[in-house]
Amino acid sequence: MQYVFDFTEGSKDQRDLLGGKGANLAEMTSLGLPVPPGFTISTEACRTYLATGREPDGLADEVERHLAGLEAQMGKRLGDATDPLLVSVRSGAKFSMPGMMDTVLNVGLTDISVSGLAAAAGDDRFAWDSYRRLIQMFGKTVLSVDGERFDHALETRKKDRGAESDVDLTVDDLRDLVAEFKDIVRDESGTEFPQDPRTQLDLAVRAVFDSWNTERARVYRRQERIPDDLGTAVNIVAMVFGNLGPDSGTGVAFTRDPATGEQGVYGDYLPNAQGEDVVAGIRNTLPLAELEQLDKTSYDQLLDIMETLEKHYRDLCDIEFTIERGKLWMLQTRVGKRTAAAAFRIAGQLVDEGLIDEDEALSRVTGAQLAQLMFPQFDPAASRTPIARGMAASPGAAVGKAAFDSATAVEWAQRGDDVILVRRETNPDDLRGMVASRGVLTSRGGKTSHAAVVARGMGRTCVVGVEALRVDPRAREFTTPDGVRVAEGDVISIDGGTGEVFLGEVPVVPSAVVDALYNGGTATSSASASASASGEQGDTARREVVDAVLRLMRHADDRRRMEVRANADTGEDARRARELGAAGIGLCRTEHMFLGSRRKIVERVILARTPEQRDAGLDELRPLQRADFTEILEAMDGYPVTIRLLDPPLHEFLPDLTDLSVKVAVAEATGSPDQDAAHLLAEVQRLHEQNPMLGMRGVRLGLVVPGLFQLQVRAIAEAAASLLARGLDPRPQIMVPLVAAVQELEAIRDMAEATVAEVAAETGTDLRFPIGTMIELPRAAMTAHAIAEAAEFFSFGTNDLTQTTWGFSRDDVEATFFPAYLERGVFGVSPFESIDADGVGRLVSIAAWEGKETREDLELGVCGEHGGDPDSIHFFESIKLDYVSCSPFRVPVARLEAGRAALVTEGSDSR
Repeated sequence: MQYVFDFTEGSKDQRDLLGGKGANLAEMTSLGLPVPPGFTISTEACRTYLATGREPDGLADEVERHLAGLEAQMGKRLGDATDPLLVSVRSGAKFSMPGMMDTVLNVGLTDISVSGLAAAAGDDRFAWDSYRRLIQMFGKTVLSVDGERFDHALETRKKDRGAESDVDLTVDDLRDLVAEFKDIVRDESGTEFPQDPRTQLDLAVRAVFDSWNTERARVYRRQERIPDDLGTAVNIVAMVFGNLGPDSGTGVAFTRDPATGEQGVYGDYLPNAQGEDVVAGIRNTLPLAELEQLDKTSYDQLLDIMETLEKHYRDLCDIEFTIERGKLWMLQTRVGKRTAAAAFRIAGQLVDEGLIDEDEALSRVTGAQLAQLMFPQFDPAASRTPIARGMAASPGAAVGKAAFDSATAVEWAQRGDDVILVRRETNPDDLRGMVASRGVLTSRGGKTSHAAVVARGMGRTCVVGVEALRVDPRAREFTTPDGVRVAEGDVISIDGGTGEVFLGEVPVVPSAVVDALYNGGTATSSASASASASGEQGDTARREVVDAVLRLMRHADDRRRMEVRANADTGEDARRARELGAAGIGLCRTEHMFLGSRRKIVERVILARTPEQRDAGLDELRPLQRADFTEILEAMDGYPVTIRLLDPPLHEFLPDLTDLSVKVAVAEATGSPDQDAAHLLAEVQRLHEQNPMLGMRGVRLGLVVPGLFQLQVRAIAEAAASLLARGLDPRPQIMVPLVAAVQELEAIRDMAEATVAEVAAETGTDLRFPIGTMIELPRAAMTAHAIAEAAEFFSFGTNDLTQTTWGFSRDDVEATFFPAYLERGVFGVSPFESIDADGVGRLVSIAAWEGKETREDLELGVCGEHGGDPDSIHFFESIKLDYVSCSPFRVPVARLEAGRAALVTEGSDSR
């Protein structure tokens, strides 16, 4: 097996083998762009290393051959004493994981070769600066030295010299730092910094392999749902130097603004620096446009290359480059991460420019991004107290308590507080705090810093580079030049669209996208006001985003095969869902209709001592139920409404056993026994269940408590009859819950059909309702062929099906052992959040297939929370369910994802 590939051998389509970075370096090489020579060690080598604990056989020889070829091409040898070749060792997984894995620059420098580098470059300071960088990165990355020790030594040296930044240190300062850094390495690691260049290279490669399984990398993969078994490639690249003086530098560029989608010149540039200085956010950068004044030749060449890459990749490109004494080098390109607003806007722009079609545009946006756009924004009419302004790195409105370290942010978020993580600059170790926070605020860095890139990727509001803030992590506060002090726990608000920071809580308003979706494509005045608040440019951007969303929603609706219905229990919810595009109600939970004052009536029915008492309670409930169903069926006129008969555990309608026991005991102890309470206690004790969720509920309740389900069916029929008389088109469907055996369903079906027939005869109307069941028990799924004999539709209740398949109680496990399961990789995401395709999903698939075998016209849907989850929707499309049902607010998300899923399935079928 070949493990090592020269940049001249690969292409952008080989990300599985070469990782994203290696594949794109190879692609740029084939395009004739100025890429430093190098080679890639494949992801297959990494997977073998991680599985066995050692490098695969033959890898060392392959690296040696490719290194010799690189040395011949460059006319230099690694670590040579006169003019050494230096290389970078960089990670590169299939999917971008910015800052999560390790990189080592300047590999090959030693006590001997540093003098050769200085002589060859004619710059002693550059050589010693490069050497101290290598020891610092190598010590932290390869030898696990605490990076704070290097940082402290560097900051102390700058303070002693009165230096504002690294570039102000002299060559003597850097020589002293190199010696101090080597001492730190020896003290912390117990070994000397290696003076053999090939040893440096081999250890750096292994460190990059190992970084795949660091905690921060695992956390990031869980957050982004990246598989754990992919591994990373390693790229060995000839070094080019941006720290060779004022005519050198490094930067990051975007072919369009990744925050807004605006076309123009976007990015950061840092003169006399290496690439890590930009992404680390340690020094504040210059806007990319200022490069034109510093080096117009390189600037013009960069713009030409950016245009070439965007047309070639047909997408926003994220580019890293270095200028070495006036020569431009391309170090990386990838399809850039972007905010949700930019994703939709850019997709629409690229269609208009003829680079992609609408199918491709639809595939490039996601339901998760749409959900982000539906979040509220700050109310432009609300008063606010601005205290600072930085760079708008990732849009949105975030309000929360200021927390100055990740551990605090996580702790506060777990107790239910909204948090803003405030840092000088973030690093990969801050990932947990970023995930837990509503937003991120930094005083350093630019739009391409770690904070900005990671926040955009996960949809967190982010403001960076707020230079006016003096962040003091030790004092746990920040201050402004005007004397404003914000201590940990104080509430602040940040606007990721404008870069503004406000003191206190700023009210929010609905997003323009939600207004447009509610109004059939026309934004309301409040949305227009919100758009105008940021000026004409902001207004144009918001209109383009809204237009792109509506355009792609229409295309998704044209493309999708599955219907999207809503889970709604009231007329108001039904109307809201219909306005957002729901084609019916997939789950109407009737137990929510028996709360409050009605609960006592149900209690009387369950505890009735005589048939007369029970019938009296049922007669009292019937008009209330009829009114409920009339309102919902009217709101969803012409669309199906699947009404689930009463399903809650029995104990929810009974007095609390403990309270009742205390009441009876107190009465007896005081010598005034309460006979009614004692009788009630006896009944409650008789009906008490150790595990109510698996006890007297659903169809069991309907079979044991006479008249309860009949009451509901009659109310449904009477509501439908009254609406038919008014010329409307009610379409109720009756769903029987918790069926495990076809005999249960047959008994309820016989009763329901007889009751509907009675109402039809009484009202002189033609009533015929589909009767089906919710598949939420493993036995129901495995006997679907039999249950389909009595069911006209299946609705998969994936919440309960997940609980009963896994043996989990959702109310308990998510707060107990789920964090440990996620940490250990038992599952990558909670099975209640996204369908467990291998287990629960397989049951759904079996039941769907066997049900259709029995009844060809059997309607199949899903009404659990998975109906609104993007990944789950793709699974349901793959097994050809007829519809998904979700909460009203997620209906647009489900519509979009159903369209995207249809494209994927069509592509698979065509192959």
